[in-house]
Amino acid sequence: MTEPYIAEHRGRLSNLLLPLARYVFTNLTVTLLGIPLFFILNRTTIIGRSEVPHRRNTLLLCNHQSMLDSFLVGVCAYWPRSFLKPFLIPWNPAAQENFYNPWWMGLLSDLWKCIPVRPGRRDPKALYRMMRALESGTMTLFPEGTRTRDGSIGRGRPGAGLLILGNRPTVVPVTIDGMDRVLPIRSRFPRLFQRIYVYYGEPLEYSDFLERSRSKETAQQLVDRAMETLRKQQARIQELRSRP
Repeated sequence: MTEPYIAEHRGRLSNLLLPLARYVFTNLTVTLLGIPLFFILNRTTIIGRSEVPHRRNTLLLCNHQSMLDSFLVGVCAYWPRSFLKPFLIPWNPAAQENFYNPWWMGLLSDLWKCIPVRPGRRDPKALYRMMRALESGTMTLFPEGTRTRDGSIGRGRPGAGLLILGNRPTVVPVTIDGMDRVLPIRSRFPRLFQRIYVYYGEPLEYSDFLERSRSKETAQQLVDRAMETLRKQQARIQELRSRP
């Protein structure tokens, strides 16, 4: 069991053992913690799961509401198939200041297949690591770069577009709703008995962008298209919430 991403902040032996440790730890925590939290202690409705392909170079492009969003999106998309196909466990680019301090949080983040991104988010080295990891696996990415304060979907950053233009993955737009109530900003423990929605849309069509120059402007326009899709999906979720 090998992986394309090397955790440079870990030693040689750690990187040798990490692939197996990630497989065991992630599937174990999903089964023992994720399933009870999202489907027993809270009510999660999944829409469009069949839209998610089970192949490498698949990018789950999602809005951002809480620190548990990556966990939710990966569970709903790939569990329990991830037991038989380890590459379906998504990689998760993660803010270094939030997920790698203190040391034990960094260890958990490595086991949960996180790729550290330094403060400021302009991290070419992290982008290169993400491209290598994505080409042979799956990845969850939050283009906004920060969690919502009011539930709305903000503007995405061009880094996500550069990753798409570089790797040309299958991009699945994912909209989540309700996680800001489960784990609001500054909360340490999840709230229970909330209603969560996860909406997987049809793969994003972006072939017209591949004919343009690979620039920051092109990347931003590509992300803008994806974010508009996420907002439309959020509107459909709100329609479902309003039904008796």
